[in-house]
Amino acid sequence: MKVIHLISGGDSGGAKTHVLSLLQHLNQTITAQLVCFRDGPFAQEARALGIPTEIMEGNNIFRIRRRLVHYIRQGGFELIHCHGSRANMIGAMLRKPTGLPVVSTVHSDYRLDYMGRPLSHLTFGTINAWALHQLDYRIGVSDAMVDLLISRGFPPDRFYAIYNGIDFTPPPPQEDRLEYLRSLGAEVDADSVVVGIAARLNPVKDMSTLIRGFAAGFAVCPRLRLVIAGEGEERDKLTALARDLGVEHQVTFAGWISGGMDRFYSALDINALTSLSETFPYALTEGARFHLATVATAVGGIPYLIDQGVNGFLFSPGDWKALGEHLAALGQDDDLRRGMGEKLYEKASTQFSIQRTVDTQLEIYRSILRRHHRPQTARDGVVICGAYGRGNAGDDAILEAILQEMRSIDPDMPITVLSKDPASTRLTYRVRAVSRTAFLTWRLAMSQARLYINGGGSLIQDVTSRRSLWFYLMNIRAAKRAGCRVQMYGCGIGPVTRDSHRHLAASMLNRYVDVITLREPNSLEELRSMGVTKPEILLTADPALTLRPASETETDSVLLRAGIPPHGRYICFALRRWKGFEERAPLFGAAARYAYNQYGLTPVFVAVEKHLDPGAGQMAARGLDIPCYFLNDAGSAGTIIGALSRMEIVVSMRLHALIFAAGQGIPLAGVVYDPKVSAFLRYIGQDCFTSLEDLTEARLREMIDSCAARAATSQVSAVQKLQEMEHGNVEIARRLLQA
Repeated sequence: MKVIHLISGGDSGGAKTHVLSLLQHLNQTITAQLVCFRDGPFAQEARALGIPTEIMEGNNIFRIRRRLVHYIRQGGFELIHCHGSRANMIGAMLRKPTGLPVVSTVHSDYRLDYMGRPLSHLTFGTINAWALHQLDYRIGVSDAMVDLLISRGFPPDRFYAIYNGIDFTPPPPQEDRLEYLRSLGAEVDADSVVVGIAARLNPVKDMSTLIRGFAAGFAVCPRLRLVIAGEGEERDKLTALARDLGVEHQVTFAGWISGGMDRFYSALDINALTSLSETFPYALTEGARFHLATVATAVGGIPYLIDQGVNGFLFSPGDWKALGEHLAALGQDDDLRRGMGEKLYEKASTQFSIQRTVDTQLEIYRSILRRHHRPQTARDGVVICGAYGRGNAGDDAILEAILQEMRSIDPDMPITVLSKDPASTRLTYRVRAVSRTAFLTWRLAMSQARLYINGGGSLIQDVTSRRSLWFYLMNIRAAKRAGCRVQMYGCGIGPVTRDSHRHLAASMLNRYVDVITLREPNSLEELRSMGVTKPEILLTADPALTLRPASETETDSVLLRAGIPPHGRYICFALRRWKGFEERAPLFGAAARYAYNQYGLTPVFVAVEKHLDPGAGQMAARGLDIPCYFLNDAGSAGTIIGALSRMEIVVSMRLHALIFAAGQGIPLAGVVYDPKVSAFLRYIGQDCFTSLEDLTEARLREMIDSCAARAATSQVSAVQKLQEMEHGNVEIARRLLQA
């Protein structure tokens, strides 16, 4: 593989470190040629690292373009990789004459690159924004940067994410830390807890917040000291601020550190970052290399490294009070500080090493070249329609599972999702998404796709809404008429209560559907009773059964953000408001009290649909005189599954809370408001459920006793069998795509 990298050659900071480190290691596997548009320290350092480097200087971009076209053709390069505004502009000009795919790594927010320089922002910033839109692919330095650009209208399926990695080889032993710190001008002693930051003193780094937060922390914990390594236009302002806050003797402005940063980081106890905007800063992984506890703003890719309250602390930009509280807590508690530093090192060294970055970059190149050479066909890809974009974790889990399975068939397949909230769907899943009301747009997508998926859940029913039934049937018909093969994917059917709706649904499904895969036997009986006979019908399982829990640290972080100790003993209640729930809500509260008194289980009320369920939990917990917690937004399906895996018993009205918990082997008790809930429990061999209308306090106690006494081995075996059966969904899709 031969890749040409274009860069201005005047870069510094994180972008410089990323490019040079990446190219040095890439050249051990492929040919990664660097072309700089000016000579200087950047190019000299590249040559010293053994990176093949070419200089193409000059202000005539058209002449440079001609030279590069010739150079690329002669060199047999396969891909053009740009870094920075000038490279992006020239890369956009190279697409057509070379016929090669062009990708840019976005190292920072292009709208902030010229902060405080309005003329440069108007000219270079505008050109760079235009150029970025012209390129084939973009790589964001962190998932957060990718999300930012997608939110600005860039195509969501033309993005990749990469993280700055470093070499975690243990650093050599350093000299006496007190002597070193005093050489920088710091007033420290053996008891001092030293907070440090290495960054430019400019507005984006928001050092004012750092100094204010430090002053607040110092007022509580006088052991704290602050050392700032860096220079910039705000130095005088920041010096004055430290003096005004009365901490001028505790804050040291060390200027730029010479001779490498190992000595600096090894002398610190706490690493800090207060930036208003970041991609994925090297300063944090460098600190992690030295096992430093870290406090940083929750911007860019930083939350992907820092799990709040687990391996560090996060705070909102500008919130100096929260920063002060975190610094004081770390300064006062040596065990907390060291423990967080160790956990951060463990995560960073495994997930953010330079080898991980190089492997990711190589996979990105392979993906781009594979997509570039993908055969062009008249029809390609999938359109997926379901109850998505509503904030329901169960429905979103179905979408996540279907997308994973489609990408297992073909990772480069174009996918379009119909969603109530297409902006959120694009950001979450990085697929093309269109509004359910944009008829012309999704009709066009159907005319270009090979397969239409009616995506899981109980979409063919008229209990919650007859209009939704009409909508999904209309979409099935439109997809078939547009030339798609049609699959109803791991779905539930019914209840369809009205005779007119049953006749309509049977007619549509018989005429326009190729294959129906079902998640439980009750749906098969419903189809038969409706007279649906013409599509191929198979019994499989719910796609969400294939999803896995988030990591332990992610799960800990989600629980801690909700104020829940991660490793307690808990019983979960996943409730929803339904007809008759208000009258029976106190029964759940009584059951929670019983579980606490009888088994020592603290109740956690979990919202599966974050916009609707919190009210049900609050209603059930009203008047409780025992400890209880509320998990009103557990995030993605993975973190919800992780949270449920920490429960000893799950009592649920929500089907997908039962599905998630069943997959983790947690004993279940169902409260049935819809036949789909009891159908699933029967399917996995469980009889511990009752209907909402028949619910009593005695029955809830009985089910909790049964769960407490029951081993989950038979349930796990049944779920594993269902997970194997679920593969039938994706095999049918594979067959229809190849037909």
